[in-house]
Amino acid sequence: MTTFSTPKRADSARFSRLAASVPTDGDRPEIRVEAPYSGETIGTIPAGTDADVRAAVERAREAQRSWADRPVPDRAEIVLRFHDLVLDRRAELLDVVQLESGKARIDGFEEVLDVATTARHYAHRAEGYLDADRRKGAFPLLTRATVHRKPVRVVGIVSPWNYPLTLAISDALPALLAGNAVVLKPASETPFSALLLRDLLREAGVPDDAFQVVTGTGSEAGGAVVERADYVCFTGSTETGRTVAERAGANLTDCSLELGGKNPMVVLEDADPERAVEGAIGGCFTNAGQLCISFERLYVQREVYDEFLDRFVRRTRALDLRGAYDYGPDAGSLVGPDQLETVEEHVEDAVSKGADVLTGGRARPDLGPYFYEPTILTGVTDEMNAGREETFGPVVAVSPFDADAEAVELANDSDYGLNASVWTEDGERGRALARRIECGTVNVNDAYAAAWASVDAPMGGMKDSGMGRRHGDEGFLKYTEAQTVAEQRGPPVGAPRGVPDGWYAKGMTLALHAMKRIPGVR
Repeated sequence: MTTFSTPKRADSARFSRLAASVPTDGDRPEIRVEAPYSGETIGTIPAGTDADVRAAVERAREAQRSWADRPVPDRAEIVLRFHDLVLDRRAELLDVVQLESGKARIDGFEEVLDVATTARHYAHRAEGYLDADRRKGAFPLLTRATVHRKPVRVVGIVSPWNYPLTLAISDALPALLAGNAVVLKPASETPFSALLLRDLLREAGVPDDAFQVVTGTGSEAGGAVVERADYVCFTGSTETGRTVAERAGANLTDCSLELGGKNPMVVLEDADPERAVEGAIGGCFTNAGQLCISFERLYVQREVYDEFLDRFVRRTRALDLRGAYDYGPDAGSLVGPDQLETVEEHVEDAVSKGADVLTGGRARPDLGPYFYEPTILTGVTDEMNAGREETFGPVVAVSPFDADAEAVELANDSDYGLNASVWTEDGERGRALARRIECGTVNVNDAYAAAWASVDAPMGGMKDSGMGRRHGDEGFLKYTEAQTVAEQRGPPVGAPRGVPDGWYAKGMTLALHAMKRIPGVR
C-alpha cells in the first residue's frame, strides 16, 4: 500500500485545537476522524448531545438579535472579507479537505470556487433581497401594502461529507446575510473543514455565537439541530431526508432538503463525441462519483453508441487514480468502508445478474484502503441494485436508445429528479429535450457546473430528490419570513356605517366589474 505524508498545514496539533474549540456541556465521548487515503486517525471530535445543541441554539438566539440589527451593507462587507480569506487560504483549506475526505485536489478546488462565488453573489444581492417591497393594495390610492422580510432567527444546517466546504458554508452565507444566526452540524467524517470555515468567518467579522459548529452523530446531534432550529437545511440521503421532514413538520418548522439522485446523461447522435466523452468523465467520476448531481445512467443514441462507448472506455482507463496532496490525480478515494461496501455490492450484484464490466470493477487496496476504479457497466437492468438505487461511487451504466422520445422516457424512469445533462450540437433541440426531463437542473452540453455555478438560478430536486431550493432568490428568501404591512388611507374595507348591506354588495359588485377594465388594476 502507498504511504502518505500528512500536509504540514494539516498537522495533528491543529486538529486537536480545532476539536477543543467545540463547546460542550461536560465531557463527551469522542468520534474518530480518519484519512481515507491511509485509514489512519487524524484527530477526534466530541460527540455532541442534545444539551450541547440546545446550548448552542440559545447562544445563537441571543447573538442573532444584534447581528440582525447591523445594516445589511455591513453584513455584506463581512461576507466579502470572508470571500477573500477563502481564496487567500485555499491551500490550507484544500489540505484539510483532502485529508479528511480523500478527494483529488482539483475536486477540492471546485469547492473553493463555489464558496467564493456564492459569497460574492449574495453579498452583492442581499440588500436588494431585503428591501421593503411595495405591492398593490386592496383599492388603488386608498390602500398601501408593503412586504418586509424578517429573519427566521436560527437556521440549523446538517451537512454531508462529500463536499465539506461547499455544503457546510454555501447555505449558511445567505442565512447570515439575511440576519439569521446559524448552528451547523457537519458530517462526522469531515468536521475539521467546517471548523476551519468557522474560524475564517470569525476572522472576517461574524460574531462567535452567530455561527456555531456542533460536532457529533447525525442521529443525536443532527436530530437535535432539526428539533431546535427555526429553519432546517439538510443535504443527504432520501431516506434520512424523509425523517428530517417528518421531525421538522411535527414542530411546524420549515425546511429545505437536497436528497439523493440517480442522474441521467443523454448523448444525441449529433453531439461532438470528444466533448461529450469529456463531459461524461467529469460528470461520472468527479469526486470518485460521490457527488449528488453526478451521472449513474448514461444513454447514447444508437447511431453513435459504439463509437462513443469505445472513446469513453479508453478515456476512463487512462484516468490517474491515486492519492496525492497536490494537483495531478484525476480521481481520489471513496470516503470510507461503508461507501466502498456499497459500490462493491452494486457492481457484484449487477455482474451476477448479467451486466458486463467494460473497465474498472475492482477495489484498489494497493492505492489505499477505500480506492475503487472508475467503472463502466453495460447491460444493467432494473432488477439490479445499480439500475435503480443510488450507488454514490465511480460507477455508470451505459445504454443505447433510438429516438428523442425514448431518451426522455428513460431519463424520467426514476424515483429521483435532481440533475440531468443533454449533449447535442443543436442547441434548440437540446433545450427542448431538457425541458421534458423531470429534474430540478438540466445542463445542455455540460455535466453539472453550468447549472450549479449559475448561482442566480435555483438549484434543487424534483420527486424523491428533495424539496426547496438553494441558489437564486429562492435560496435567500427561504431564510426569511414575509411580513405584510397594509395601511388603509380612505374609507374602511367593508360597508360604511349607515349603508345597507344590500346596497354595499351591489355597489362593490359594480366597482369590481369596473376595476377589471382599468389598466394596472389587476
